[in-house]
Amino acid sequence: MSEFTVAGLRVVREAARLGSFSLAAERLGYTQSAVSRQIALMERAAGRALFERQARGVCPTDAGRVVVRHAEAVLGELRSARQNLEDLAARPPGRLRAGAFSTAMAALVPRAIAALAAREPQVRVPLREGTSPGLLNAVAKGRLDVAVVAPPDRLPDGVAAIHLLDDPLLVAVAPGHPLAAAAAVAPGELAGERWIAGSADPGSTLLGAWTGSSWRPEVAFVARDWTAKLGLVAAGLGVTVVPGLAVPMLPPAVAAVRIDHPAAVRPTVAVHRPDAPCRPAFAEALRDAAADLSAELRRRLRD
Repeated sequence: MSEFTVAGLRVVREAARLGSFSLAAERLGYTQSAVSRQIALMERAAGRALFERQARGVCPTDAGRVVVRHAEAVLGELRSARQNLEDLAARPPGRLRAGAFSTAMAALVPRAIAALAAREPQVRVPLREGTSPGLLNAVAKGRLDVAVVAPPDRLPDGVAAIHLLDDPLLVAVAPGHPLAAAAAVAPGELAGERWIAGSADPGSTLLGAWTGSSWRPEVAFVARDWTAKLGLVAAGLGVTVVPGLAVPMLPPAVAAVRIDHPAAVRPTVAVHRPDAPCRPAFAEALRDAAADLSAELRRRLRD
């Protein structure tokens, strides 16, 4: 009994696309007799005719359309497998290409890399810093194996996420600020503050939705670099929002106060492609580091 073959599926697909055995032969580099032979073998495997022979070319039958639909899926999967194998050959063994947004670089990712190095010392981790959208795109295109990002509303096709933590947002203030000794602050208490942010548009920064609609933050200084932001805060020139992940890098001249609002959190995930899973030891190390940092932040805010 005949079986479906990859070569036969490819011939059926091209003949259906082009409506001609001779054009399919030309496209695939086969002789017309070779194409006719493949069609006959595939029709024998299907147990019924796949094409209606017409005066000018051919047209797939209902059975032919079923085979064409499955041929597209099978050939697509084989194409993906070939690409993955090529990617594997191009990527040196024992390498994990990782990325993260800037504040995840303060402690979360370095601790996870250190833990991975202790368990798998042969693994090298080239590291790339970037914005969440850029890192997501790099993972989707196979340029990174894993990235720590703030997830979008919808992940790109072919990207999966591992939840790490819901990172609380805090306000960084100078030690002499009236709020410096507070355990938490409600958004309304911050309405009169001068803000230091990465953009003049508060909606595009960590000020985000938690400020509500009753007041609009006054952005006094725009600074994208965290060293500059914290330097301005330490000098008493304004306040800024910092994620909990950034607290380990805060200098002694800056105090952090939790924002008491349910929206004042930033979900943080590790993204990867399902066909190139995140190395289990690294995923575990990221989760452990996230849990440790969350515990340290709670202790710091209590003290």
